[in-house]
Amino acid sequence: MIQIGIFNTLKVNRESDYGVYLADSEGNEVLLPNKYVRGKSISVGDDIDVFIYRDSDDRLVASTETPLIQLNQFGYLQAKEVTQIGAFLDWGMERDLFVPFREQMRKMEAGRFYTVYMYLDENTDRLVASSKINKFFDNTNHKLKEGEEVDILVWDVAEPGVRVIINNKYKGLIYHNEIFTHISQGEKRTAYIKTVREDFQLDVSLEKPGYEAVEPNAQKILEVLNDAEGFLPLSDKSEPEQIYRELGMSKKLFKKAIGALYKQKLIRIEEDGIYLIK
Repeated sequence: MIQIGIFNTLKVNRESDYGVYLADSEGNEVLLPNKYVRGKSISVGDDIDVFIYRDSDDRLVASTETPLIQLNQFGYLQAKEVTQIGAFLDWGMERDLFVPFREQMRKMEAGRFYTVYMYLDENTDRLVASSKINKFFDNTNHKLKEGEEVDILVWDVAEPGVRVIINNKYKGLIYHNEIFTHISQGEKRTAYIKTVREDFQLDVSLEKPGYEAVEPNAQKILEVLNDAEGFLPLSDKSEPEQIYRELGMSKKLFKKAIGALYKQKLIRIEEDGIYLIK
């Protein structure tokens, strides 16, 4: 079965003037246009990975291009045009992605970026997007554990923190007082599950929790001390912003790291900062 909105591995079935026709195991065919065939060594019988969507004439078509978003995924996309029927987003494909007015959290404006979810409209069998993304989360069935590394997409910056999409499935929150670097909407990065709440809500941290994070940070402090001729004007009384600016870590991790170094008698801690013991 040829599946729309994702990559399919299909077999080159036959050639035509318009490109090559690809087929699934049931014999269903879809055209891979000439523009994706030219300059490539493609022969009848070859298997090829292609993305399936509908062209401007609503026909299923194959492409070797990689879209910015796939079926049942979230993405941060720019609105190219707003018409009387809805908005059209740039998702890296020849035909723009449609967002009906009923699926817009706020009326979209051309040129602005929006966090959206792409799904298959069962009535039209077309790929469409929605900025009403809350309805597509279901945190009740996740199996994430505290400390687990995850991929996040920054969804919104509000109170009491930054809302993120976890592993393209779940929603989570990073509290403002635990962010020590610039973070912006649409940004993708690695993070860690900090707390799994009884109501299945998820608190997220940009830093690896627990002692695992201390050792590399302690090593980093030693390296910076060596480069700074054995002295850093930082202590547990320093402002979090200053610590992050100098070392790229939170004050909490800094205190753990210097505590570990102090116990190993690698540094001494004074009022004016920390000194490397040589």
